[in-house]
Amino acid sequence: MSMVDREQLPAPVEGLVVTHFLTVRDVARSRAFYADVLGGEVVLEENPAIVKVANTWIIMNPGGGPTPDKPDVTLRAPEPGDPVTAFMNVRVADIAAFHTHATSLGARFLTEPIDRKAEIRCYMRDPDGHLIEVGQATGMLHGVYADPPA
Repeated sequence: MSMVDREQLPAPVEGLVVTHFLTVRDVARSRAFYADVLGGEVVLEENPAIVKVANTWIIMNPGGGPTPDKPDVTLRAPEPGDPVTAFMNVRVADIAAFHTHATSLGARFLTEPIDRKAEIRCYMRDPDGHLIEVGQATGMLHGVYADPPA
């Protein structure tokens, strides 16, 4: 196993760094999705898989039962119909270009990008069904914000 440069890892010399952990069914498939669709760099292939995407890292491993450091926690990828309690939010400079490119790579979007006044946004799902919001700031750059929820 080759050594990885510390600069590539979410391993700060001081302070902290926030990463996003995903429980996945197929590490190779998910690793390829985040590297290809989001333009990430694979830092570690597995155990855990780590993909550096822009200014963050996505860490992926299969699910499993409790461990000594999380004794009452079981990890599993979402099942169809599960309520969404958290999702990744990706900000892009050009949502139309991103949507076209991601779709060409097989990304599944819930809708086309929709203008929400403050931003243009849409949602996609990764291979395990994790929800990802993709948005481009528009109106918010000029003090125009979305209508409050009904």
